Amino acid sequence: MNKICSSLICVLRPSSIEKAYTTSVILGRRISFKSELSLDKLYPNSRLKLYTPPPPTNSGDKFSGFIPINKLEITYSRSSGPGGQHVNCVNTKVDLRFKLANAEWIPEKTRLKLLEALQNKLTKEGYFVIKSDLTRSQQMNLADALEKLRNLIREYEIEKPPPTEESLEKLRRRLEKSARERLLVKRQRSLTKSSRQGPNITDL
Repeated sequence: MNKICSSLICVLRPSSIEKAYTTSVILGRRISFKSELSLDKLYPNSRLKLYTPPPPTNSGDKFSGFIPINKLEITYSRSSGPGGQHVNCVNTKVDLRFKLANAEWIPEKTRLKLLEALQNKLTKEGYFVIKSDLTRSQQMNLADALEKLRNLIREYEIEKPPPTEESLEKLRRRLEKSARERLLVKRQRSLTKSSRQGPNITDL
C-alpha cells in the first residue's frame, strides 16, 4: 500500500477503500480506467439514463399484451419425459394460474367472452390453469405459458362476423349427412348381431 501511494496520490473515501485503486490523481489530473467499449464512448450524444418504462394500458376494448406477473400464481415442478438426470434435479415445468373473473387487466368485453367459453375448463375456485414443459429451461417455459395466455386473449378479442346463409346451409347438410351415416352404421351393427343369434326354440 505504501509503495502504491508513493507514486500515486490516492483519493481515499471512508466508505470504500477499493475505490482508491480505480480513482486516483496523477500529476494533478484525476484519472479512472474506462474501456473503449464504454457506453459514453459508443453513444456520446446519449443521456445514458436507464429506466424501466411504465406498463402499457389497455385502450378501450383492445388488449395491450401486457400481463402483470404479480397478478398470477406461478409454481414450478419436475418435468416429465426423457431428459436424463437433469430432469430429476430441477423444476422446469411451469404451472400458471389466475382467477379469470378477477382479471381486471383483461378488457371486460373479452373477459366475459372467456368466462363463457372456458367455463368448463375452470377449477372449482374459478382458476384458469396453463401449463408448459416445452423446454428444459424454467424461464423459457414461463415465456411459453405467457405467450399461450396472450394468444388466447387475442383470439377471443377478435369480433367474429355472423355466419352467412350459405355457411348455415352447409352446416345443416353436414349434420344431416353425419346423422344418416350414424343410423346406417347402427342398422348394420344390429343386422350383424341378429345374424349371430341361433334359432328361437318357440319358433320350432
